[in-house]
Amino acid sequence: MHRIRVGLCQVNTTVGDLDANAQRVLSALADAEAAGCDVAVFPELLLPGYPPEDLLLKPGFVRANLEALGRVAAGTGGCAAVVGFADAQRDLYNAAAVCAGGEVVATYHKRLLPNYGVFDERRYFTPGSHPYTLLSIAGVRVGLSICEDAWSPTGPIADQGAGGAELVLNLNASPYHAGRLADRERMLAVRAADASCALVYVNLVGGQDELVFDGASLVFDSAGRLVARAPQFEEATIVVDLDVPVSFRARLLDPRGRVPTPPLPVVVVSAPRKTPVAPLASTRRPVPVAPLPFHREVYDALVVGTRDYVAKNGFTDVVVGLSGGVDSSLVAVIAVDALGADHVHGVSMPSRFSSEHSRADARRLADALGLDLRSIPIEPGHDALLDMLGETFAGLPTGLAEENIQSRLRGMTLMALSNKFAWLVLTTGNKSESAVGYSTLYGDTAGGFAVIKDVPKTLVYELCRDRNARAKSLLVPEGVLTKPPSAELRPGQRDDQSLPAYALLDPILEAYVEDDLTRAELVALGHDPDLVERVTRLVDRAEYKRRQTPPGVRVTPKAFGKDRRLPLTNRYQG
Repeated sequence: MHRIRVGLCQVNTTVGDLDANAQRVLSALADAEAAGCDVAVFPELLLPGYPPEDLLLKPGFVRANLEALGRVAAGTGGCAAVVGFADAQRDLYNAAAVCAGGEVVATYHKRLLPNYGVFDERRYFTPGSHPYTLLSIAGVRVGLSICEDAWSPTGPIADQGAGGAELVLNLNASPYHAGRLADRERMLAVRAADASCALVYVNLVGGQDELVFDGASLVFDSAGRLVARAPQFEEATIVVDLDVPVSFRARLLDPRGRVPTPPLPVVVVSAPRKTPVAPLASTRRPVPVAPLPFHREVYDALVVGTRDYVAKNGFTDVVVGLSGGVDSSLVAVIAVDALGADHVHGVSMPSRFSSEHSRADARRLADALGLDLRSIPIEPGHDALLDMLGETFAGLPTGLAEENIQSRLRGMTLMALSNKFAWLVLTTGNKSESAVGYSTLYGDTAGGFAVIKDVPKTLVYELCRDRNARAKSLLVPEGVLTKPPSAELRPGQRDDQSLPAYALLDPILEAYVEDDLTRAELVALGHDPDLVERVTRLVDRAEYKRRQTPPGVRVTPKAFGKDRRLPLTNRYQG
């Protein structure tokens, strides 16, 4: 039996910031080496950042990522570093480099390239096809794989296990959505047990545009038992001692029988230690970190996605229109948790239709959060625009055009503040409203980042209540959570005058948008046929609006944008 000490380096890097990304690797590698690790494992495509998208079409960018790899390799010593990068040979590959002793000693090319959901890897990369080679690190035969390679039961992990691997290292940039961690753990446990080899899964952490990476790196032994789990949404380097038993006994006893497989060639990276490494002290031995509860997990994803989008794009401060409603309240709380109250600015923009209780709720929220709140009434601009359009609108009934003037005045006001003070505007629309087009183009959709664009309205309320419970105080005022939702663009307006109740609407939207059910299938599930017809027609007609909205954090299995791409001109009725 050999013991190998592995450092799982769960880091947050930035797409295109090649120098900083390389330095981040070297810093974490130094920590792993100081902890006596034999190998430090980093996430997928770490040096260019993930996903690099069409930057990969720039030859200069690919060259710069290779130069960054050279600097990382030159900084290695006795602890091997396994680092994700983009390899350019005859074709371009999603690759892992094994660096040790100042050089790159081996390279692996990803075999299985995902091309679904948010993934476009076949647009850029060619699948790896070279014969597998195992690495000998501290006397342990080690295989390599990258992200999607682990999802196939007959893929690289199975092949390398059959060829003699005792440990497989899996580099990942696996985006978060609610429930994803449990899916990964079930799958990886089976892969480890089926291959009769230990499995180390290292995931990226942090936000990149609409994607959030949750970390939660994992280690399984050769029986598929969970050994370690890193925290979610936090940078961390965890150190794990793996005692790797001789694997032939498990294979001999496997009831599925054995397929004769010749042993794979082995490249020696480092020899077994002359003096066996002492086990980690009990105070340093990692205990699997418990997964976050559902609402906390989703909330933390929103916080991390917002924090990284703001910081990585060079902003320090944000501005939020505070209406006294539940959506803007949740966005403000998330922003304060992400950036600190000193960097969040709230703006109340009342009109003649704004209720006193909504204005009061906005003040209570700002006081509870300790953020700056200013009031800029839009009534002077509202009057001026109505007067300007009066002759053209003469004799026509008042309606949507007059309502939307107010929303667009608010959007213009926030954008003026953004221009003047370099504040990023956070929009406040939720997924339910975006789905059915219950928003005003160039009004409440105007801004730089849409924090809750993938959060259904019913979940918005749940997140607010959960955040209040964790704070043990009313950060979001109770009145916000109990009053009927309203845009307050006309007297007595309520959302349920224009839309079905959200408790009825959200299940239909989930099935239609995320599960791709047709109208007939929705009716077969028991939904009211007239309601299905109405809701799905609204969703289809609003596609053009969604194309013009800012990016926002993805927290469901299928978000509008990268996940769901439908034609604007489309007569399919389903």
